[in-house]
Amino acid sequence: MKNPKLAGHLALLFANIIFGINNPLARMLMPEILDPLALTFFRFSGGMVLFWLASLFVKNEKVSTKDIFLLGAASFFGLTMNQIPFFYGLSLTSPIDASIVVTMLPIATMILAALFLKEPVTQMKIIGVLVGASGALLIVLNSAPEQGGNGNMMGNLIVFLGVISFGIYLTVFKNLISRYHPVTVMKWMFLWATLTGLPFCYTALTEINVSLLTTDVWLSVAYVIVMATFMGYLLIPIGQKTLRPTTLSMYNYVQPVVASLVAVLAGIDQFGFQQALAGLLVFSGVYIVTQSKSKAQLDAMRSRRGR
Repeated sequence: MKNPKLAGHLALLFANIIFGINNPLARMLMPEILDPLALTFFRFSGGMVLFWLASLFVKNEKVSTKDIFLLGAASFFGLTMNQIPFFYGLSLTSPIDASIVVTMLPIATMILAALFLKEPVTQMKIIGVLVGASGALLIVLNSAPEQGGNGNMMGNLIVFLGVISFGIYLTVFKNLISRYHPVTVMKWMFLWATLTGLPFCYTALTEINVSLLTTDVWLSVAYVIVMATFMGYLLIPIGQKTLRPTTLSMYNYVQPVVASLVAVLAGIDQFGFQQALAGLLVFSGVYIVTQSKSKAQLDAMRSRRGR
């Protein structure tokens, strides 16, 4: 695609649609059928196998020893300390509560980008984040009464830990991720995640009840690995190369909207004014954030004024 920013936006949109479908699907598996740590390890190891296989079909890139270890650090924040807390926290709380916690990602990322990348926290960026958050919250709070108050504070706090970790990954490792092909980045990150995740997940793996793993369960696990892991994490670096961290994180608001639409298509919810308004607010928020000035743009404007 000739327009790299448009490619980045489309990649993030499709990735978050995939993630939006994945969240309720994964919650149906945990913890009754699969321990969240076991499902997380399936995701790490399955992603590792798929990305290393995919690397056979793309141009081989030489990755320096230093960058291999930096990709290990990126994996720790972007995968290990994101996915283990997220799945474990999700198994303790309700999908609705978890969705509300996840809407904190753009706010956390905006603050982290200001600290680490010196990105300006502009008025337009704040407005965009809040507009997008209002759309996501409209969806999840509209669904909350049906959940029967199943949220758990400890679960919510654990999910939030994963949110902060992913925000660090989006900001601190942006330049590293931009240096290599997405498949190269992810094959090393998922290799590291498999190695670092095994000590946390080993006990859960040994306690899997094979009799509960029906065909439907394996199909759900396959979606988690192939779509929500391989395809989703293949698309994220495409956006990371061209878009600012806050813009990246704004697409997180798409997930509860997609989850709501999935419920409509499954016949367990109805599409109405609130769903339409929520979708409009989310995409309006993304647009507003993309129109805010970056640090480079503001520096260029100051430079022109100083001449």
